Amino acid sequence: MTNKPADMPAAGRLPAARLPGSNRDVMRQASTLLGCLVLFAVFSALTASFYQPANLLDIMLQSAINAIIAVGMTLVIITRGIDLSVGSIVGLSSMVASDLMNSQGLSAGIAAGLAVGLACGAVNGVLIAKLKLPDFIVTLGTLSIYRGAALIYTNGQPIYGLPDRFRDIFAGQFLGVPTPVVLAVAIALAGFFLIRFTALGEQIVAVGGNEEAARLSGIDIDRVKITVYTVSGLLSSIAGFILIARIGAAEPIGGTGFELQAIGSAVIGGASLFGGVGNPLGSLVGALTLGGLQNGLTLMNVPSFWQYVASGVVVILAVYVDRLARPRR
Repeated sequence: MTNKPADMPAAGRLPAARLPGSNRDVMRQASTLLGCLVLFAVFSALTASFYQPANLLDIMLQSAINAIIAVGMTLVIITRGIDLSVGSIVGLSSMVASDLMNSQGLSAGIAAGLAVGLACGAVNGVLIAKLKLPDFIVTLGTLSIYRGAALIYTNGQPIYGLPDRFRDIFAGQFLGVPTPVVLAVAIALAGFFLIRFTALGEQIVAVGGNEEAARLSGIDIDRVKITVYTVSGLLSSIAGFILIARIGAAEPIGGTGFELQAIGSAVIGGASLFGGVGNPLGSLVGALTLGGLQNGLTLMNVPSFWQYVASGVVVILAVYVDRLARPRR
């Protein structure tokens, strides 16, 4: 007779999981929001222009791309995974979309870009779930593959001349608010709804909390993992649309370094690299925190080299706090 761990559920029941909305999660999100507000208050005291409405709107606009990618990264991290290829997916999907928009029309370009994001994410998920390969190694490899494919696709040349309609959609305004900000908030809310109120969200949290217990409870682990990586790829392609719409051109190196920003935003926002914990709305706040930090340091004339250092320190501190907050077993 095989002994069953104490936290292992009976078949057909989901293992205990900590969903956004629990008391502990609410406290965690409140501390994240408080940290963001303190940071903004400090920079407001140090620089007169930081708290101007135009600058705050600029921070939200600059943080939107990172926030959208961070929502997908949060879902992956909740399952105790990681996706290092999101920046390369941004580059590849935006190159394909731009090329087809100019040759086949707006709808064909957008559809192709989304399809590329979906396919890249699905490939990551299949390799990790079906072949049982380490997520870090798989996405590190596809980071290089997708970036190389983007360079090969146009021989390393940027694509200019995007349709005005495309730029109006992804870099315009909706009811007076910049479209990227609207999209970022809507996607974060959708991610929160997915995790908090759907069976799939409950399964995502359960897989990250205790994969073996989730498997014994009847959850299709492979399907859940493939789904979160596919969503991560799809959101990366949407972020790529915003990127090229804002700058008016697509470059094969577009999105470089976005993976670190997304991971940092998710962790600052309360996602645990140990799995089972995370909140897409918290990741939105995490993206604003990193955006506010970079904006404030820029206004203080701190060289960009030191801004990278400061962002790295904040991310490491967030991981350390998460490590301290983990229950000891």
